[in-house]
Amino acid sequence: MSFTQNALARWQELQALAATPGLKLASASPWVPALFRTAFTRSRPQLPLEEFHRSTDSFLAELRRAGVELRVDWSARQYADDWVARRYLSRLREDGRFVYEPTETTVRFLEYLDGLTGTSSSLNSSRLATLLTRVEALAHETDPDPEARIAVLQAEIAQRQDKIRALEAGEAPASLPDATAVEAARDVLALAAGLPADFKRMRDGLELMLHTLRAEIVESNATKGITMGEVLEADKRLRGTSEGRTYESFTAFLNDEEQQQRFRQAIAEVLERDFADALEAEDRRALQRLMPQLRAQSAEIHRIYGRLSESMHTFVQSDDVRESIQLRQTIRAAETAILKSRRSLPGRRAVIPAPELFGSGFESVSMVRLYDPQDHQAPAKLPEPPAFTEADIHRALRTPQADAAALARAVRTAVEARGPVPLSEVYADLETQHRHLNSLRWLLQHALNSGGTLDPQATDTVTLIQIDGSERTALLPAVTFTKAADS
Repeated sequence: MSFTQNALARWQELQALAATPGLKLASASPWVPALFRTAFTRSRPQLPLEEFHRSTDSFLAELRRAGVELRVDWSARQYADDWVARRYLSRLREDGRFVYEPTETTVRFLEYLDGLTGTSSSLNSSRLATLLTRVEALAHETDPDPEARIAVLQAEIAQRQDKIRALEAGEAPASLPDATAVEAARDVLALAAGLPADFKRMRDGLELMLHTLRAEIVESNATKGITMGEVLEADKRLRGTSEGRTYESFTAFLNDEEQQQRFRQAIAEVLERDFADALEAEDRRALQRLMPQLRAQSAEIHRIYGRLSESMHTFVQSDDVRESIQLRQTIRAAETAILKSRRSLPGRRAVIPAPELFGSGFESVSMVRLYDPQDHQAPAKLPEPPAFTEADIHRALRTPQADAAALARAVRTAVEARGPVPLSEVYADLETQHRHLNSLRWLLQHALNSGGTLDPQATDTVTLIQIDGSERTALLPAVTFTKAADS
């Protein structure tokens, strides 16, 4: 394709983009996207109708005091109705109440604004490491030579064995610095930020298919075969898009209980780390609510597929009934015309028995290969998450810091009373509020710094108390304190 053809194609794309609500939002007053960016965040993609109206009215009052030109007689309700009509926002009914959420194009435009106005750089060590890992994985997975792939896997096994030996010898590399860990956590949120827009586009495509099918049922302008073919082709195209592939991959993830459990466990452990203090409260809430939000969006698409399946079933049955009646009427009319004909034999009045005309052409909806229940099974029920109080939720639960004074006092008391004492005994003597992961880290660090003995051949166990009150057993090399801790 020549340069001119490429430029013309880009121009046509931009012409189509100019008609989308997202680009029209760019020409709106700056306070409109500012309001949207504040109201709808990563951890709060929806707002109840009353709360959104109340917050918007407060914001409008402040704008009027600042001298911003606004419609005199318009309140938050009128502005919200206008934004819904312009397709900046969607007004949905969730759990018996109305909520607002930004449309797919609005979400992408707000993400674009975040990229323009954000102070963080997209070039950091975490993102570079992710880039390297993905390139290596792509090169490995697309290599047609089995021997080359085996060699790569063996090299990875050797690297991991080296790391295991280093950990066993106490030569483990230091953990990530807090700044690098914060960058990595924000990169995770940046990757997850694109999923809601993909789900919204998938949902909008399904809603359009559902609306088209229902319109065909009412108008009956097309034959059943043509309509069904169009619906199936539209579904095939939708599944072939990047949004469709994202949805199918995430559905497979939701159906894998082991992966979900690993994901939730990893999120909980990340929020317990010390570097989590450097994350903004909004980012911590986004990490906590990441899985519930994705599950809710996937369930919404699942419900739309169910409604589409019901409409298709109704359409097939109603079309069969209509065709049966029309054909029966045509046969009766032809029979009557024959009997009234001059060529008909006198006295003949036999009625031709009506054929069995009605019968659905589909034994089950899965035969149309649009809604296969096995592909859209509800995900397995996960264990109940830890119960949080309102105060816990506001402060984003994480393991408390180690109390150095209390721990040093416990070590000094144990050594003075019993001489060399194992770490597990010192830990067992601690009060309940101190028996957590950070206290164990402090004791290990102090034992290594104060000349304690480490026996890598022997192991010891301690019981940790997690943030939800549950207990977890940790296995570690046998460590012995030989002298008291400094206060």
